[in-house]
Amino acid sequence: MTRQVILASTSSYRRALLKQIGLPHEACAPGLDEAPFHARVSSPKPLAEELAEAKARALCERYPQALILGSDQVAELDGEILHKPGTVERACAQLQATAGRALRLWTSVALVDAVTSEAWVHTSLHTLKMRPLREEQIKCYVQRDQPLDCAGSFKIESEGIALFESIDGEDYTAIIGLPLMGVVSLLEAAGMSYPWEDTEEVSQD
Repeated sequence: MTRQVILASTSSYRRALLKQIGLPHEACAPGLDEAPFHARVSSPKPLAEELAEAKARALCERYPQALILGSDQVAELDGEILHKPGTVERACAQLQATAGRALRLWTSVALVDAVTSEAWVHTSLHTLKMRPLREEQIKCYVQRDQPLDCAGSFKIESEGIALFESIDGEDYTAIIGLPLMGVVSLLEAAGMSYPWEDTEEVSQD
């Protein structure tokens, strides 16, 4: 059975990942205020899972017949959540603190059935070992890649990959923002299976 699938994100990287598995979908920004979640939840895995599901549920009223995918990433160092820096100065400070060390990246994807309100959640964990970095390297990277809205202050899908020595985890697509093996499993749980039937793709703001 084929259902309308909505991606609760307008990220070009996440859209490209869904295209990689040939999944017809529409994209729409969830418009979710994440601040209350960050203030209330202090553990990285629960935070990633709650945000992923909340993003999906934020579009249920707009798409009442759809299956809606939401995703979120939370980086942590020694159990402490690395929040989005927001400024160049905070990004540089965050990278200076993590240089030469191993951090963990939790990537959660939630699928919500807008008809029944049922939700399925999958979470992938990756350990990333960052290279020792000089101050000038960090400043150059932040200036070039502008990772100010990224947990951990890096964009692994672009120049940020150069910051790392190794990555250990189950699904490399999770690092980019959407664990595709998990997505397929969630869709199967909801009654869809590969290969998908073609439907028109539309991107909405």
